Amino acid sequence: MKKEDIYLSDWQRILFGDTPGTFAWEVVVRTILIYLFFLVVMRLLGKRMSAQLTITELGVMIMLGGIVSVAMQIPNRGLLPTALLLVCILCFQRGLNWLALKSRKVEVALQGDLTLLAKDGVLQIEQMRAESISHNELYAQLRDQKIKQLGEVKRIYLEGDGNFSVFKQEPARPGLSVLPAKDQTILTSLTPAPDQRVCLHCGQPAQSQHHAGNRCINCGHDHWTTAIS
Repeated sequence: MKKEDIYLSDWQRILFGDTPGTFAWEVVVRTILIYLFFLVVMRLLGKRMSAQLTITELGVMIMLGGIVSVAMQIPNRGLLPTALLLVCILCFQRGLNWLALKSRKVEVALQGDLTLLAKDGVLQIEQMRAESISHNELYAQLRDQKIKQLGEVKRIYLEGDGNFSVFKQEPARPGLSVLPAKDQTILTSLTPAPDQRVCLHCGQPAQSQHHAGNRCINCGHDHWTTAIS
């Protein structure tokens, strides 16, 4: 479009673009047809597409958006090519799921594997670093489960789909508080365990020789605090 063709009073162009006004009704028809076909494809892709997405499923969702938008809005593009592309995406995703079912290596490569983030009340710092999981992010997940300190935790897994799975320790032992330090009101309600100190970075219980400021045997840090029971 040339510069001289653009002016603010051209409501035909502003509202309908370069296409005739009647194309707006065609867009409605195209959208309804593509939307109905899209719902069928989404249903055939399975329940996982409406839950937490894996990497491959996220890629499919992004591609679907790009595919359907062309057929709905561009007048010189037919509906059949879009329908064919949607079927191709369906077959591609179903094929990957079939390969993942047949091969554990393919499943891990496409969908990821679980990661152990905490074990017996102690954070696995190297695993957290590898997954780019911060203390605040992990503590937020624990607080959502009504957990006040790491001694209540048996295992924390980061699942392949990005969800956290938390298994509680029974009975709980003293551990590192996961409550926010800025909330002094709730911190004063906690019961300290004066005979037990834990690493401030990972929750590793201190041995008697560590109380003098020696480094944590789990993460290497040298800051200790009183455990919470």
